[in-house]
Amino acid sequence: MVDTRKIETVADLLARSQRTLFITGAGISVASGLPTYRGSTGVYQGGVNQEGLPYELVLSGDMLRSRPEVTWRELMRMAEKRVTNAAVNPGHEAIAAVPNAVVLTQNVDGLHRKAGSENVIEIHGNLGKLLCTECTYEREADGWKHLTIPPRCPACAGVLRPGVVLFGEALPQEALDRLDAELNQGFDLVFSIGTSSLFPYIVEPVILAAEAGIPTVEINPEETEISHVVEYRLAGNAAEVLPALLR
Repeated sequence: MVDTRKIETVADLLARSQRTLFITGAGISVASGLPTYRGSTGVYQGGVNQEGLPYELVLSGDMLRSRPEVTWRELMRMAEKRVTNAAVNPGHEAIAAVPNAVVLTQNVDGLHRKAGSENVIEIHGNLGKLLCTECTYEREADGWKHLTIPPRCPACAGVLRPGVVLFGEALPQEALDRLDAELNQGFDLVFSIGTSSLFPYIVEPVILAAEAGIPTVEINPEETEISHVVEYRLAGNAAEVLPALLR
């Protein structure tokens, strides 16, 4: 059970914050029925898929280019629920209710935007988009059930891909530029929520804030790489802790 005194302290900080950064990972969407990727019960637990192939190989940009059918089979297994069936949960709604909030998310489910958050940086992209690998064609992904494997572009017959960052690919420059601009404006409070904090661009904003004396908060049922860095650690489910903070 989360310490009530910590909840009250962090709630007071949130009420006084003029600009708040929420950094979110797969853990915030667990209450929406979506599994995490790297946690103790994550999708990548064990490191290999049903065929015994490493996820980092199957879901890589190189594999999509050389054997797109392999990548797409795995995507179809993992993504249909994330594209069409997942609904926002109280954690997403709580963040959307915070004025002047900026959301930096690793998630590709689009749930922050569905919940009403306006300033969202989707650093890993969004599964709700399909892009052609050969031309400029793109469209919204209105469900994946009827896609061929691999799906083809109606304009040029090139292979379509989801609008997400695969293993071995660079992060989208536009998202990085937006993140830099927001960090340069500064924040009064920084949250890390439901992320294992393995990537430098996810960890760095927390470390910079802590070094500058800006309050930092982690909401996660498990300890992570930044648990020893944050000022306040709330060990719990984001869908329960975030609404409690707002109340």
